[in-house]
Amino acid sequence: MAAQQGFALGTFSTAGGPKFPGLVAGEEVFALAEIDRPLRREGLQLQGAASTLALLDNWDHDFPLIRAAAEQGLSGGTPLASLEVHAPVEPRQIFCAGANYHKHVVDLVVDGAMARDANADRDAVRARAEAMMSERAKSGMPFVFMGAPSAIIGPFDDFEVPYDVRQPDWELELAAVIGRSARRVSAATALEHVAGYTIANDITARELVNRPDVPQMGMDWLAAKCSPGFLPLGPFVTPAAFVGDPQALRITLKLNGQTMQDESTADMIFGVARIIEFLSSHVRLLPGDLVLTGSPSGNGTHYGRFIQDGDVLEGSIAGLGTQRNRCVAEPAG
Repeated sequence: MAAQQGFALGTFSTAGGPKFPGLVAGEEVFALAEIDRPLRREGLQLQGAASTLALLDNWDHDFPLIRAAAEQGLSGGTPLASLEVHAPVEPRQIFCAGANYHKHVVDLVVDGAMARDANADRDAVRARAEAMMSERAKSGMPFVFMGAPSAIIGPFDDFEVPYDVRQPDWELELAAVIGRSARRVSAATALEHVAGYTIANDITARELVNRPDVPQMGMDWLAAKCSPGFLPLGPFVTPAAFVGDPQALRITLKLNGQTMQDESTADMIFGVARIIEFLSSHVRLLPGDLVLTGSPSGNGTHYGRFIQDGDVLEGSIAGLGTQRNRCVAEPAG
C-alpha cells in the first residue's frame, strides 16, 4: 500500500460502462466511490463521489479527505491504460480569455500590418505593438467571451473537422477549474477559488470570427468557437495544491510531431488571478466552471497552416499531462 503525495482527478469508464470520477496516481485509477468506503467506516463521507462536478461542488469538504486518504496509501487501483478517459469535468459555464499572451498578440499585429503593406517597417511595427501590450498589461482589462459546454470532447477523442470550415486553428490553453463560488473577489484572493488546472484546446474557425454582414457587432464567437468537438479537454484536473505557480508552466502544442506552440504561461498579459478578479466583478463563478486563459503564439494563422484531415494534435502543459486528438473530416452532409 503505497502513499501518494500528488495526484490528479478525472472521469473514466470501462468498455460500455458508466462514467465515474477517479483519482489518478501514477498509472492507476482509484474510483472515488472506492475511496469513500473506508472513509464511511471511520464516520466520514465524501459528499461528491458521484461525479467530478459533484466533487468540485463539495471541494472544500472533499479534497482534504481525498488527500488524506492518498497520503495514507491507496491500493487496488485499476490500470489507467485499461480505461477510457473522458473530459475530466462537465462545466456549467466556460469563460475564455482572448488575446492574452504578449508575443501572440504582437505577432498578430505585425502579421496583419505586413499583410496590408509588405513594405512596412517590421521592426517599427513590432516596437509599437510591444508598447501597446505593455500599456494594456498596466492599465487595461482582460477580454473574455463565453464558450459552449457542448463543444467539449475528451482528451483522446477524434476531432471531427467540420466540412464547411476552411480554417480550423489550434489554440492550446491553460484552464483553471473553479472549486469555490466567486463573486467580486480580488486578485490577491482569486486563486483560493481555484480547485485545479487542466488543458484545453480552444479550436477556432478563423474565417468565421468576423461577420462581414454586421461588422459593427464585432466578433462572432458562436460560429467561430462553439461547434461540436471544438474544445478537447483534459486529460485530468490536477489540484492547485500540486501545481505551484500557474504563471510558471510550459505550454506546448505539436502538430504531427512538429512543435508549433512552445511558451511559458509567464507570457500572459493578465495572469489567472487577474482574469478571475475581472470575471467575478461581472458574473458569479460556480464550482466546476472553466476559465480558459488564452493561447500563446504559434497558432495556425501565424504559419498559414490550418487543421486538416489526418492531422494529430498533441497538447501538453508541464505537470498537467498530455492530450492527443486525431483529426478526421466530417462527411459532407
